[in-house]
Amino acid sequence: MATTALSWSSCSWLHNSSITNINNNNNNMHENGKMTDKGTSSMMVLAQKKAKKYRKIILKEDVSELGKKGQLLDVKAGFYRNYLFPMGKAQIVTPILLKEMRLEEERIEAEKKRVKEEAQQLALIFETVGAFKMKRKGGKGKQIFGSVTAQDLVDIIKAQLQRDVDKRIVSLPEIRETGEYIAELKLHPEVTARVRVTVYAN
Repeated sequence: MATTALSWSSCSWLHNSSITNINNNNNNMHENGKMTDKGTSSMMVLAQKKAKKYRKIILKEDVSELGKKGQLLDVKAGFYRNYLFPMGKAQIVTPILLKEMRLEEERIEAEKKRVKEEAQQLALIFETVGAFKMKRKGGKGKQIFGSVTAQDLVDIIKAQLQRDVDKRIVSLPEIRETGEYIAELKLHPEVTARVRVTVYAN
């Protein structure tokens, strides 16, 4: 009976030892394969740390080799913290800031549209008024004394239409004799008015 008891105890110890070894091996395999809860938590922490290394910012002024004022960028957190923020060159983008930027952009676009529409209306007025007539002292044949300048046309527009026009937007061909000419007024980057200019001798 003693022998039997000893054999049974030995088998039981071997069985328990085997189970313990299998569990240990499984734990080691999970740890090596990054499958344990501890390993998973570590990976999540690392992923979160990596995600926080960058900041979405907006430049408040031009920054050489980085971007232009108003540009949205992703930059390293340290670069923002140690340079851009202390120098007042950028700020963190927030939902409120994005909303303000969108509203400002809409305001600017509306203003651009208004200015363009005014230029189109003014161009229509200029083009339907007919010809702007200019008197000049006549010379030999069709020649006139002097020439017609952009300032001359601006003065006539002011007198006839009560409109102030910058002479720098006026493009005139060389006019040194009587006849009909076409002048161009660049009222807007996308709007150019063509007006007729009739020169005659008095």
